[in-house]
Amino acid sequence: MGWEQAIVLAMLVVIILCLLATKIKPAYLFAGAAFIGFQSGMIDLPTLAGNFTNSSLLTLVLLILVSIALEKTRLISWVGRQISQGGQSSVVTKLGLSTALLSSFTNNTAVVVSLIGAIKRNQRHAPSKLLLPLSYTAILGGTLTLIGTSTNLIINSFVEDAGLPSLSFFAPSVIGLAVLVIGLAILIPLSHLLPSYDDHADDQLPYFLEARVKADSPLVGKTVAENGLRALRRLFLAELIRDGETIAPVCPDTKLKAGDTLLFCGDVESVTTLQEIQGLNLFGQHHLNGQSMMEVIVSHSAGIRGKTLKSTRFRENFDAVVVAIRRGHERLAGGLGNIELHAGDTLVIVPGKTFQQKKTTLDREFVLVNGLDSSARLDNSKSAAVLMGFLTVIGLALLDVLPIIKGLAAYLLVMVAVGIISFTELRRRFPVDIVVIVGSALTLAQLMISTGLSERMGEALITAFNGWGIYGALIAVYLMTLVLTELVTNNAAAALSFPIGYSLALAYNVDPMPFIMAVLFGASASFISPYGYQTNLLVYSVGNYKLKDYLRIGLPISIVYSVVVLSLIPLLFPF
Repeated sequence: MGWEQAIVLAMLVVIILCLLATKIKPAYLFAGAAFIGFQSGMIDLPTLAGNFTNSSLLTLVLLILVSIALEKTRLISWVGRQISQGGQSSVVTKLGLSTALLSSFTNNTAVVVSLIGAIKRNQRHAPSKLLLPLSYTAILGGTLTLIGTSTNLIINSFVEDAGLPSLSFFAPSVIGLAVLVIGLAILIPLSHLLPSYDDHADDQLPYFLEARVKADSPLVGKTVAENGLRALRRLFLAELIRDGETIAPVCPDTKLKAGDTLLFCGDVESVTTLQEIQGLNLFGQHHLNGQSMMEVIVSHSAGIRGKTLKSTRFRENFDAVVVAIRRGHERLAGGLGNIELHAGDTLVIVPGKTFQQKKTTLDREFVLVNGLDSSARLDNSKSAAVLMGFLTVIGLALLDVLPIIKGLAAYLLVMVAVGIISFTELRRRFPVDIVVIVGSALTLAQLMISTGLSERMGEALITAFNGWGIYGALIAVYLMTLVLTELVTNNAAAALSFPIGYSLALAYNVDPMPFIMAVLFGASASFISPYGYQTNLLVYSVGNYKLKDYLRIGLPISIVYSVVVLSLIPLLFPF
């Protein structure tokens, strides 16, 4: 073994050990490997720079950024309404199919981020019953198309880098559809085994919100109970104001009238919940259209102390609309616009375009200004325009009229130009870690191939599976990728497995596509660990899950998934 192979092998061993035994971020480890490769002269600067501007990587970045606009549409609200109707099996089916469909055309991690809030807000089922199925179906849906998951696009980067034709948009679709149908059929009954964790504690609902019943509201003439306003999760109807008179507490059989003002106690997510209830107008609703929300705390030196939102003309003076107020755990009363503001009050606001320009005023009036991950929903017309624009980009790419990277770049520029996406949101959501990992992983894969290390590792696998033939080698590559995915994350697994799989195809002198597909599906086969795939990690703490929940539900799915994949690959991609 030459010194170059020894260095690359040492880097691989260190990366795997550190991923397994330490909490060092994968981005740091892969970047360190790329840096050593460059400093040692094994890779030149133009090649290194090219890895960070790879077309598949840029496509992935653009998909993540344009998903900011998609998250603000009414599509997420529609999905949220669907999962509030029906029993457990029905809800998991609807959630699974809608999640898989969304995940197939935009990044599946972004889909899970968008739907976590909708699941937490659903009024019928504990979030822990639905969040793990959400993650699993997002993983399955991500295998339907080339752009469904970051792993697919990363593997396509390796494919192009090896001088092979780029994978087609629907290359993994047939196998992906098979594992989705079979996986969902198993997941539906298994979901009943998930724990039922829910928290209805009133002391966790400190925000005060206001909504008004519209004149044409479907809520009019029905009681509070009939409208489901007594069964809202993490949102409590505290008061009703009618013709200047306050009704508190609000009885379940109270009939609502047009113009009634409803006062709620809830959390930050409640702002979106109220926007999604048809027939209600949230306080300041006519000023909300897709903006990101912010949290501000009233300062001791604020001029607005002791005054109400109305008397301070808050919207005119700050170019922002207050949608919720919190004062510790104190239960506030009266209309939102009539609450006298105190030092320390936390306000959830929707800022206008000039809000940040009033720095001197903001510094005097507020102690802290925080950005929140929540955004106001777009109205119906803007939602439709955003969705149609995205579908047009995908359609033009499928028809080979406009490359997807150009279409997404133009779409993102339009979204920024019309104010749907702000530069602040772009900065906050820019996937720096993914760019570093993918660019560095491409470099590492090149070093494994150029130094001959992947070829030697492939030969070792051939020796180990002597007598099993090509199919045995395919199974070995798949299982190696699957194990690495569960242990060291999906993107890292793809980076480490692809060069070995490709070298095995060359050693056997066969078409590399079966081995590419084995790596692609193996890298998405993370069902038994919360740490292997980002969507699993996203729902881990939110659902209050334990490792045994992943094992109990994920292990059967992982076994069936693997059997289906390894059966179909040789049939659809012959050696």
